[in-house]
Amino acid sequence: MDARQFSASRPQHHVFRLLFPIGLAVLSLWVINFEFPRVVSDHGWWDFGAFVASGRAAATGLDPYGIYPPLTPHVVFPGFEAWNPNLNPPISALLFQLFDITDLATSLRVWWGISLVCYLAAVILLLRRYSEGVEAILLGIWAFALAGFWDTLFLGQIYTPLVLATVVAWLLLERGKLVQAGILIGLLVSMKPNFLVWPVLLFLAGCWRPPLVAAATAAVIAAIPLAVFGPQIYLDWLSLVASDGDRAVFLTNASFAGIAARAGLPLLGTVLSALLLLSLAAWAVWRRPGTMDVSSFALVAALLASPLGWIHYTLFLLPVLLHHWQRPWTWPVAVALTIPVPLVLAQFGASAWLQLTVGSVYGWSLVLLLLGLIANDRQTSYPPRQGVLR
Repeated sequence: MDARQFSASRPQHHVFRLLFPIGLAVLSLWVINFEFPRVVSDHGWWDFGAFVASGRAAATGLDPYGIYPPLTPHVVFPGFEAWNPNLNPPISALLFQLFDITDLATSLRVWWGISLVCYLAAVILLLRRYSEGVEAILLGIWAFALAGFWDTLFLGQIYTPLVLATVVAWLLLERGKLVQAGILIGLLVSMKPNFLVWPVLLFLAGCWRPPLVAAATAAVIAAIPLAVFGPQIYLDWLSLVASDGDRAVFLTNASFAGIAARAGLPLLGTVLSALLLLSLAAWAVWRRPGTMDVSSFALVAALLASPLGWIHYTLFLLPVLLHHWQRPWTWPVAVALTIPVPLVLAQFGASAWLQLTVGSVYGWSLVLLLLGLIANDRQTSYPPRQGVLR
Protein backbone atom coordinates (compact mmCIF):
# COMPACT_ATOMS: atom_id res chain seq x y z
CA MET A 1 0.00 0.00 0.00
CA ASP A 2 1.50 3.36 -1.02
CA ALA A 3 1.30 6.53 1.10
CA ARG A 4 -1.77 7.92 -0.69
CA GLN A 5 -3.73 4.67 -0.27
CA PHE A 6 -2.71 4.46 3.38
CA SER A 7 -3.77 8.04 4.13
CA ALA A 8 -7.05 7.51 2.30
CA SER A 9 -7.85 4.37 4.28
CA ARG A 10 -7.16 5.95 7.64
CA PRO A 11 -10.23 8.25 7.75
CA GLN A 12 -12.48 5.38 6.69
CA HIS A 13 -11.07 3.18 9.42
CA HIS A 14 -11.46 6.00 11.95
CA VAL A 15 -15.10 6.53 10.99
CA PHE A 16 -15.81 2.81 11.28
CA ARG A 17 -14.16 2.75 14.69
CA LEU A 18 -16.62 5.43 15.79
CA LEU A 19 -19.68 3.84 14.21
CA PHE A 20 -19.03 0.22 15.12
CA PRO A 21 -19.60 0.61 18.90
CA ILE A 22 -22.92 2.35 18.15
CA GLY A 23 -24.08 -0.48 15.92
CA LEU A 24 -22.83 -3.02 18.45
CA ALA A 25 -24.78 -1.29 21.24
CA VAL A 26 -27.97 -1.31 19.13
CA LEU A 27 -27.54 -5.03 18.48
CA SER A 28 -26.81 -5.55 22.18
CA LEU A 29 -30.02 -3.82 23.24
CA TRP A 30 -31.98 -6.19 20.98
CA VAL A 31 -30.15 -9.15 22.53
CA ILE A 32 -30.89 -7.96 26.08
CA ASN A 33 -34.56 -7.55 25.19
CA PHE A 34 -34.53 -11.09 23.76
CA GLU A 35 -32.69 -12.70 26.68
CA PHE A 36 -34.30 -11.04 29.70
CA PRO A 37 -37.71 -12.78 29.48
CA ARG A 38 -35.99 -16.15 29.01
CA VAL A 39 -33.92 -15.77 32.16
CA VAL A 40 -36.65 -14.45 34.47
CA SER A 41 -39.21 -17.02 33.32
CA ASP A 42 -39.99 -20.12 35.37
CA HIS A 43 -37.60 -22.43 33.52
CA GLY A 44 -36.48 -24.88 36.23
CA TRP A 45 -33.29 -25.16 38.26
CA TRP A 46 -30.83 -26.42 35.63
CA ASP A 47 -27.18 -26.33 36.75
CA PHE A 48 -28.07 -24.57 40.00
CA GLY A 49 -30.15 -27.63 40.85
CA ALA A 50 -27.18 -29.90 40.14
CA PHE A 51 -25.04 -27.80 42.48
CA VAL A 52 -27.61 -27.99 45.27
CA ALA A 53 -27.92 -31.76 44.77
CA SER A 54 -24.14 -32.10 44.92
CA GLY A 55 -23.94 -30.12 48.15
CA ARG A 56 -26.76 -32.13 49.72
CA ALA A 57 -25.12 -35.41 48.74
CA ALA A 58 -21.79 -34.36 50.21
CA ALA A 59 -23.46 -33.24 53.44
CA THR A 60 -25.14 -36.64 53.87
CA GLY A 61 -22.17 -38.82 52.93
CA LEU A 62 -23.29 -39.60 49.37
CA ASP A 63 -21.36 -39.13 46.13
CA PRO A 64 -21.42 -35.40 45.24
CA TYR A 65 -20.83 -36.40 41.61
CA GLY A 66 -23.86 -38.64 41.34
CA ILE A 67 -27.14 -38.04 39.49
CA TYR A 68 -30.04 -37.02 41.71
CA PRO A 69 -33.32 -36.35 39.86
CA PRO A 70 -35.18 -34.07 39.76
CA LEU A 71 -32.45 -31.59 40.74
CA THR A 72 -29.81 -32.95 38.38
CA PRO A 73 -30.82 -31.60 34.95
CA HIS A 74 -31.50 -33.97 32.08
CA VAL A 75 -30.75 -32.33 28.72
CA VAL A 76 -32.53 -33.59 25.61
CA PHE A 77 -32.18 -32.19 22.08
CA PRO A 78 -32.59 -33.85 18.68
CA GLY A 79 -29.68 -36.27 18.48
CA PHE A 80 -28.36 -35.39 21.94
CA GLU A 81 -29.22 -36.55 25.46
CA ALA A 82 -27.21 -36.25 28.69
CA TRP A 83 -27.39 -35.73 32.43
CA ASN A 84 -25.64 -32.64 33.78
CA PRO A 85 -24.22 -33.43 37.23
CA ASN A 86 -21.78 -31.17 39.06
CA LEU A 87 -18.42 -31.30 37.24
CA ASN A 88 -16.52 -28.83 39.41
CA PRO A 89 -13.53 -29.91 41.55
CA PRO A 90 -14.13 -31.35 45.04
CA ILE A 91 -13.94 -28.01 46.85
CA SER A 92 -17.32 -27.30 45.24
CA ALA A 93 -18.93 -30.06 47.30
CA LEU A 94 -18.35 -27.86 50.35
CA LEU A 95 -19.16 -24.53 48.73
CA PHE A 96 -22.42 -25.74 47.21
CA GLN A 97 -23.79 -26.64 50.64
CA LEU A 98 -24.23 -22.89 51.11
CA PHE A 99 -26.84 -22.90 48.33
CA ASP A 100 -29.05 -25.13 50.47
CA ILE A 101 -29.29 -22.83 53.50
CA THR A 102 -32.71 -21.55 52.40
CA ASP A 103 -35.33 -22.64 49.87
CA LEU A 104 -34.17 -23.02 46.27
CA ALA A 105 -36.11 -20.06 44.86
CA THR A 106 -34.68 -17.63 47.41
CA SER A 107 -31.23 -19.12 47.10
CA LEU A 108 -31.25 -18.75 43.32
CA ARG A 109 -32.38 -15.11 43.53
CA VAL A 110 -29.61 -14.34 46.03
CA TRP A 111 -27.09 -16.05 43.76
CA TRP A 112 -28.33 -14.04 40.79
CA GLY A 113 -27.76 -10.88 42.82
CA ILE A 114 -24.21 -11.92 43.73
CA SER A 115 -23.52 -12.88 40.12
CA LEU A 116 -24.76 -9.53 38.81
CA VAL A 117 -22.71 -7.53 41.31
CA CYS A 118 -19.55 -9.50 40.50
CA TYR A 119 -20.06 -9.11 36.77
CA LEU A 120 -20.83 -5.39 37.04
CA ALA A 121 -17.65 -4.88 39.08
CA ALA A 122 -15.57 -6.76 36.50
CA VAL A 123 -17.00 -4.75 33.59
CA ILE A 124 -16.52 -1.40 35.36
CA LEU A 125 -12.90 -2.22 36.23
CA LEU A 126 -12.12 -3.11 32.61
CA LEU A 127 -13.91 -0.09 31.13
CA ARG A 128 -12.11 2.27 33.51
CA ARG A 129 -8.82 0.81 32.30
CA TYR A 130 -9.44 0.45 28.57
CA SER A 131 -12.14 2.91 27.53
CA GLU A 132 -13.71 6.26 28.34
CA GLY A 133 -16.61 8.55 27.52
CA VAL A 134 -19.39 7.45 25.21
CA GLU A 135 -17.43 4.43 23.98
CA ALA A 136 -17.26 3.08 27.54
CA ILE A 137 -21.05 3.30 27.85
CA LEU A 138 -21.56 1.55 24.51
CA LEU A 139 -19.10 -1.21 25.38
CA GLY A 140 -20.76 -1.59 28.76
CA ILE A 141 -24.07 -2.27 27.01
CA TRP A 142 -22.31 -4.85 24.83
CA ALA A 143 -20.76 -6.59 27.86
CA PHE A 144 -24.24 -7.12 29.30
CA ALA A 145 -25.47 -8.65 26.04
CA LEU A 146 -22.91 -11.45 25.86
CA ALA A 147 -24.45 -14.87 25.40
CA GLY A 148 -22.25 -16.30 28.13
CA PHE A 149 -23.58 -13.78 30.65
CA TRP A 150 -27.25 -14.51 30.02
CA ASP A 151 -26.82 -18.26 29.90
CA THR A 152 -24.84 -18.11 33.15
CA LEU A 153 -27.88 -16.53 34.79
CA PHE A 154 -30.30 -18.89 33.04
CA LEU A 155 -28.46 -21.96 34.31
CA GLY A 156 -27.62 -20.52 37.75
CA GLN A 157 -23.93 -21.06 37.02
CA ILE A 158 -20.96 -19.87 39.12
CA TYR A 159 -18.84 -18.11 36.52
CA THR A 160 -19.13 -14.39 37.29
CA PRO A 161 -17.27 -14.36 40.64
CA LEU A 162 -14.46 -16.21 38.86
CA VAL A 163 -14.60 -13.68 36.00
CA LEU A 164 -14.14 -10.91 38.57
CA ALA A 165 -11.15 -12.76 40.04
CA THR A 166 -9.70 -13.09 36.52
CA VAL A 167 -10.16 -9.41 35.72
CA VAL A 168 -8.57 -8.28 38.99
CA ALA A 169 -5.67 -10.73 38.49
CA TRP A 170 -5.18 -9.37 34.94
CA LEU A 171 -5.08 -5.77 36.15
CA LEU A 172 -2.75 -6.66 39.02
CA LEU A 173 -0.36 -8.38 36.60
CA GLU A 174 -0.42 -5.28 34.44
CA ARG A 175 0.58 -3.18 37.47
CA GLY A 176 3.31 -5.58 38.54
CA LYS A 177 1.52 -6.74 41.72
CA LEU A 178 2.55 -10.32 41.19
CA VAL A 179 1.81 -12.00 44.51
CA GLN A 180 -1.77 -10.70 44.68
CA ALA A 181 -2.32 -11.70 41.05
CA GLY A 182 -0.98 -15.18 41.80
CA ILE A 183 -3.43 -15.69 44.66
CA LEU A 184 -6.39 -14.88 42.41
CA ILE A 185 -5.07 -17.06 39.59
CA GLY A 186 -4.76 -19.90 42.10
CA LEU A 187 -8.38 -19.39 43.15
CA LEU A 188 -9.44 -19.54 39.50
CA VAL A 189 -7.47 -22.71 38.79
CA SER A 190 -8.82 -24.40 41.92
CA MET A 191 -12.37 -24.08 40.55
CA LYS A 192 -11.67 -24.27 36.80
CA PRO A 193 -8.55 -26.40 36.19
CA ASN A 194 -8.49 -25.71 32.44
CA PHE A 195 -7.11 -22.27 33.32
CA LEU A 196 -3.92 -23.94 34.53
CA VAL A 197 -2.63 -22.92 31.09
CA TRP A 198 -2.31 -19.34 32.39
CA PRO A 199 0.22 -19.84 35.23
CA VAL A 200 2.13 -22.47 33.24
CA LEU A 201 2.70 -20.13 30.30
CA LEU A 202 3.66 -17.28 32.64
CA PHE A 203 6.23 -19.55 34.26
CA LEU A 204 7.65 -20.67 30.91
CA ALA A 205 7.93 -17.03 29.83
CA GLY A 206 10.06 -16.29 32.88
CA CYS A 207 7.42 -14.66 35.07
CA TRP A 208 7.74 -17.16 37.91
CA ARG A 209 6.30 -15.47 41.00
CA PRO A 210 2.55 -15.51 40.11
CA PRO A 211 2.63 -19.19 39.06
CA LEU A 212 4.33 -20.27 42.27
CA VAL A 213 1.88 -18.30 44.40
CA ALA A 214 -1.00 -19.67 42.30
CA ALA A 215 0.26 -23.25 42.78
CA ALA A 216 0.49 -22.77 46.55
CA THR A 217 -3.01 -21.24 46.67
CA ALA A 218 -4.56 -24.00 44.57
CA ALA A 219 -2.79 -26.68 46.64
CA VAL A 220 -4.17 -25.29 49.91
CA ILE A 221 -7.71 -25.17 48.47
CA ALA A 222 -7.39 -28.70 47.06
CA ALA A 223 -6.27 -30.01 50.46
CA ILE A 224 -9.49 -28.88 52.18
CA PRO A 225 -11.88 -31.45 50.58
CA LEU A 226 -9.13 -34.05 50.85
CA ALA A 227 -9.07 -33.52 54.62
CA VAL A 228 -12.88 -33.43 54.92
CA PHE A 229 -13.91 -36.25 52.57
CA GLY A 230 -10.76 -38.28 51.99
CA PRO A 231 -9.19 -39.25 48.65
CA GLN A 232 -12.33 -41.00 47.35
CA ILE A 233 -13.92 -37.68 46.37
CA TYR A 234 -11.07 -37.00 43.96
CA LEU A 235 -11.42 -40.47 42.46
CA ASP A 236 -15.17 -39.89 41.98
CA TRP A 237 -14.54 -36.50 40.34
CA LEU A 238 -11.84 -37.77 37.99
CA SER A 239 -13.99 -40.73 37.03
CA LEU A 240 -16.88 -38.44 36.11
CA VAL A 241 -14.66 -36.05 34.13
CA ALA A 242 -13.08 -38.95 32.23
CA SER A 243 -16.51 -40.30 31.26
CA ASP A 244 -17.92 -36.98 30.09
CA GLY A 245 -16.53 -36.89 26.56
CA ASP A 246 -19.91 -37.40 24.89
CA ARG A 247 -20.93 -33.83 25.76
CA ALA A 248 -18.18 -32.37 23.57
CA VAL A 249 -20.57 -32.26 20.60
CA PHE A 250 -22.99 -29.92 22.42
CA LEU A 251 -23.31 -26.70 20.41
CA THR A 252 -22.34 -24.33 23.24
CA ASN A 253 -18.97 -26.08 23.54
CA ALA A 254 -16.64 -23.61 21.80
CA SER A 255 -13.43 -25.64 22.05
CA PHE A 256 -11.45 -27.48 19.38
CA ALA A 257 -12.95 -30.67 20.80
CA GLY A 258 -16.46 -29.38 20.12
CA ILE A 259 -15.75 -28.31 16.55
CA ALA A 260 -13.96 -31.58 15.78
CA ALA A 261 -16.74 -33.70 17.32
CA ARG A 262 -19.32 -31.97 15.11
CA ALA A 263 -17.10 -32.64 12.11
CA GLY A 264 -17.09 -36.33 13.00
CA LEU A 265 -13.35 -36.23 13.78
CA PRO A 266 -13.11 -36.25 17.59
CA LEU A 267 -9.44 -37.24 17.59
CA LEU A 268 -8.64 -34.09 15.61
CA GLY A 269 -9.79 -31.99 18.56
CA THR A 270 -7.26 -33.69 20.82
CA VAL A 271 -4.50 -33.23 18.26
CA LEU A 272 -5.27 -29.54 17.72
CA SER A 273 -5.46 -28.91 21.47
CA ALA A 274 -2.11 -30.61 22.07
CA LEU A 275 -0.48 -28.73 19.18
CA LEU A 276 -1.80 -25.40 20.47
CA LEU A 277 -0.53 -25.99 24.01
CA LEU A 278 2.87 -27.29 22.87
CA SER A 279 3.27 -24.41 20.40
CA LEU A 280 2.44 -21.84 23.06
CA ALA A 281 4.87 -23.47 25.48
CA ALA A 282 7.67 -23.28 22.90
CA TRP A 283 6.69 -19.69 22.02
CA ALA A 284 6.79 -18.62 25.67
CA VAL A 285 10.23 -20.12 26.22
CA TRP A 286 11.71 -18.92 22.93
CA ARG A 287 10.19 -15.45 22.54
CA ARG A 288 9.94 -14.45 26.22
CA PRO A 289 6.85 -12.33 25.50
CA GLY A 290 5.42 -9.71 27.81
CA THR A 291 3.16 -10.71 30.65
CA MET A 292 -0.04 -9.39 29.06
CA ASP A 293 0.73 -11.06 25.73
CA VAL A 294 1.19 -14.35 27.55
CA SER A 295 -2.06 -13.79 29.45
CA SER A 296 -4.00 -13.08 26.26
CA PHE A 297 -2.89 -16.30 24.60
CA ALA A 298 -3.33 -18.29 27.81
CA LEU A 299 -6.96 -17.30 28.34
CA VAL A 300 -7.88 -18.09 24.74
CA ALA A 301 -6.00 -21.40 24.84
CA ALA A 302 -7.72 -22.33 28.12
CA LEU A 303 -10.99 -22.40 26.17
CA LEU A 304 -9.90 -23.77 22.82
CA ALA A 305 -7.77 -26.60 24.26
CA SER A 306 -10.30 -27.61 26.92
CA PRO A 307 -12.47 -30.69 26.31
CA LEU A 308 -15.46 -28.53 27.30
CA GLY A 309 -15.07 -24.82 26.60
CA TRP A 310 -18.61 -23.65 27.23
CA ILE A 311 -19.91 -20.31 25.93
CA HIS A 312 -19.90 -19.12 29.55
CA TYR A 313 -16.11 -19.31 29.56
CA THR A 314 -16.00 -16.59 26.91
CA LEU A 315 -16.72 -14.10 29.71
CA PHE A 316 -13.14 -14.72 30.83
CA LEU A 317 -12.02 -13.22 27.51
CA LEU A 318 -13.36 -9.76 28.36
CA PRO A 319 -9.90 -8.47 29.39
CA VAL A 320 -8.39 -9.91 26.20
CA LEU A 321 -10.99 -8.31 23.93
CA LEU A 322 -10.87 -4.90 25.61
CA HIS A 323 -7.06 -4.91 25.83
CA HIS A 324 -6.95 -5.43 22.05
CA TRP A 325 -10.12 -3.48 21.21
CA GLN A 326 -8.38 -1.06 18.83
CA ARG A 327 -7.55 -3.99 16.55
CA PRO A 328 -10.41 -4.69 14.12
CA TRP A 329 -10.12 -8.48 14.39
CA THR A 330 -11.72 -8.27 17.84
CA TRP A 331 -14.93 -6.75 16.45
CA PRO A 332 -16.45 -9.77 14.63
CA VAL A 333 -15.60 -11.83 17.72
CA ALA A 334 -17.50 -9.32 19.85
CA VAL A 335 -20.54 -9.65 17.60
CA ALA A 336 -20.46 -13.45 17.46
CA LEU A 337 -20.31 -13.76 21.23
CA THR A 338 -23.60 -11.86 21.60
CA ILE A 339 -25.60 -14.37 19.53
CA PRO A 340 -28.17 -15.76 22.00
CA VAL A 341 -27.73 -19.38 23.00
CA PRO A 342 -31.29 -20.43 21.94
CA LEU A 343 -30.52 -19.37 18.35
CA VAL A 344 -27.45 -21.60 18.33
CA LEU A 345 -29.16 -24.53 20.05
CA ALA A 346 -31.89 -24.34 17.39
CA GLN A 347 -29.33 -25.92 15.03
CA PHE A 348 -29.67 -29.25 16.86
CA GLY A 349 -31.44 -31.55 14.44
CA ALA A 350 -30.15 -29.57 11.45
CA SER A 351 -27.68 -31.00 8.95
CA ALA A 352 -24.17 -31.82 10.12
CA TRP A 353 -22.90 -29.00 7.89
CA LEU A 354 -25.12 -26.42 9.61
CA GLN A 355 -24.07 -27.66 13.03
CA LEU A 356 -20.42 -27.37 12.02
CA THR A 357 -20.84 -23.83 10.67
CA VAL A 358 -23.74 -21.83 12.14
CA GLY A 359 -24.01 -24.14 15.15
CA SER A 360 -20.30 -23.75 15.88
CA VAL A 361 -20.22 -19.95 15.64
CA TYR A 362 -18.84 -19.59 19.17
CA GLY A 363 -15.96 -21.93 18.43
CA TRP A 364 -15.07 -20.27 15.13
CA SER A 365 -15.09 -16.86 16.83
CA LEU A 366 -12.44 -18.13 19.26
CA VAL A 367 -10.38 -19.44 16.36
CA LEU A 368 -10.57 -15.95 14.80
CA LEU A 369 -9.46 -14.41 18.08
CA LEU A 370 -6.51 -16.81 18.24
CA LEU A 371 -5.51 -15.94 14.67
CA GLY A 372 -5.72 -12.23 15.53
CA LEU A 373 -3.40 -12.70 18.50
CA ILE A 374 -0.97 -14.65 16.32
CA ALA A 375 -0.97 -11.91 13.67
CA ASN A 376 -0.39 -9.29 16.34
CA ASP A 377 2.46 -11.29 17.85
CA ARG A 378 4.17 -11.62 14.47
CA GLN A 379 4.28 -7.84 14.26
CA THR A 380 5.73 -7.47 17.76
CA SER A 381 9.42 -7.38 18.60
CA TYR A 382 10.10 -8.33 22.21
CA PRO A 383 13.20 -6.83 23.84
CA PRO A 384 15.56 -9.40 25.36
CA ARG A 385 14.09 -11.01 28.47
CA GLN A 386 10.94 -8.86 28.35
CA GLY A 387 8.34 -10.10 30.78
CA VAL A 388 10.86 -11.72 33.12
CA LEU A 389 9.58 -10.58 36.49
CA ARG A 390 11.34 -12.05 39.52
